[in-house]
Parts: sequence; C-alpha cells; structure tokens
Amino acid sequence: MKLKKLADKLRAIGVNNVKVKEPLSMHSSWKIGGPSDILVEVADVSSLQRLLAFAKEYDIPLIVIGKGSNILFSDEGLRGIVAKFGKAFANVKIDGANIIADAGVWVPLLVKLAASRGIAGIEHAAGIPGTLGGLIYMNGGSLQQSIGDTTKRIWALDENGKVVEMTRKECEFSYRSSVFQRKNLIILRAHLEGSLDEPNNIRRRAIDILAERKHKFPLKQPNCGSVFTNNPEIYKAAGPPGKIIEEAGLKGLRIGGLMVSPVHANFIVNVGGGTSKDAFELVAKIRDIVYKRIGYWLECEVRYVTPEGDIAPLHKFI
Repeated sequence: MKLKKLADKLRAIGVNNVKVKEPLSMHSSWKIGGPSDILVEVADVSSLQRLLAFAKEYDIPLIVIGKGSNILFSDEGLRGIVAKFGKAFANVKIDGANIIADAGVWVPLLVKLAASRGIAGIEHAAGIPGTLGGLIYMNGGSLQQSIGDTTKRIWALDENGKVVEMTRKECEFSYRSSVFQRKNLIILRAHLEGSLDEPNNIRRRAIDILAERKHKFPLKQPNCGSVFTNNPEIYKAAGPPGKIIEEAGLKGLRIGGLMVSPVHANFIVNVGGGTSKDAFELVAKIRDIVYKRIGYWLECEVRYVTPEGDIAPLHKFI
C-alpha cells in the first residue's frame, strides 16, 4: 500500500498528526536517522490504541519514542510507523508526595515541578534529556539511583491494546533494566511516590547535579547519552566505561562525523554529518581495543532500531 494511502487511512480512523517520510534525524538527540515511512505524534491513549490495532491489522512494524535520546536510528530509516509521544501526552497530577505523570512528560520539567511542590526522590534525574517513559524503560537515573526506586505503579498498553496496571515488582527493575525492554508493553503513565522536603533543599540538590552534569558531559553537542552501560563485573575489575575508554587513549577518536568526546569518553558526539554506519564502526573499534586491554566486552546502553523495527542494545548487532 502506498504511504499516502496509509496516512489517509490513519486519519480516517481518527489518528491525527500523521507525517510521511519524516526524517528520524529530526527526532533523535544524536541527529542520526533516515526517513520513517510514517510518524505519528500521539495525543492520547485512544489514538494510540487505534494506531496499534491498525499496525497489527496491516502487519506494519510500530515503535514508540519520546524525545529520541538513547536511540540510534538506521541511516535507512524505518519501514514502518513511529509513534511519538507529543506535548499533549504530558499531563501531571500531584497529591502530597504522589505524582501521576504521563509517559511523554519531559524529565527536567517533572523534576522542577516536583521540587517546587516539595517532593524529593527524583532530583537525581535532573538534566536527563528524555521523557518519563524512556527513563522508566531504561530504569535511568544518576548517582547510583534509578527512577524505579520511586515508581509505585505503571499503566501500560499490551500488544492487544489493553491498558494494564503494573506494580513496581511486576516492572522487574534492576540496574538500567526493566520488563519493558523484554515485553511488548508501551508505558503510558506512572505513579511516582517521593518524600516531602523543603523545596529549597530539593532545588539545591538538583542545581548541584545539573552543575556536575554541565562540567562532566558534552551537553552542547548532539549525542545519545551514555553509550556503554556500567556493568558491575567490569566496574569491579576496571572501573566505569568512561574511565576505561579514556585510559585506552580513545578520547578524540573519530570516524566520519562521530567522535569520542574529549570531555567524557562514554559519550560519542556528532560533530557534523554523523551516520549510523559511523556509529557502528566507532563502537566496534572501541569495544575491540578495550577487549584487548582488559579482557571484557563493553556492552551498549544505547538501543539500535533496525529498518525493520527490531530494537536491541547496539552491541547485539555488531
């Protein structure tokens, strides 16, 4: 079926904000990626359910993104549909120390809002450039803390389009991991439970974290965040990925438009015209050099999306 016809069919069933042949580089913090056949900015759960049913009926790959951080899209793009949580999918309700937030809410904004209401517990995520859904998917955070620590419940959409409510235990949180990486579940919203504190105390902690991030990380250049995950076994043997890569003398190593950041070696920055091919080659070279030095293969935190819509850590494809 021609793409224009597909787009018209989606609009006919009430799915709006449909774009055809949308460059995924415009929806990636790494600024990499070819065109997606269809991209839809999702505004609510019902439109997402219709979109999911449509993709299932026509056997079309469907992936869901937020701000596109921690993702590498293929230079070929996606032969399928990208559902992007737009600004309308970012409602937040607060009651005491409890927060109910949609998956599309911008994490720095959520941290700021929580601080203003005297809710502590998520300020470790200050400055993480992504949406709440992506943060939960990765069980992201900093300072040895993770969003799963304060997550009480999750509402998600299963592969049949049914909304399911999940407990923290059912989310199977562990270091930078969750059940959502292993099952076909789309995170819709979360119930976060923090603790009450003076707003100024929380703001000071968040400001300190932001200052540290600004000092340590290359925030002004396009990147995907941490490329390699902090594996506990490797950490015990040789330290964190940034230290390992730096000690291998790889800061500033460049292939094509991508370069190992001179600021922090676990960041690969797009210095102009970077491609997924460059990413594959540079990550493979880093892993090979490191393995020869310490006897461990670094594993990727960044996820690669194939043109067919398969998603897995980048090293799985190398």
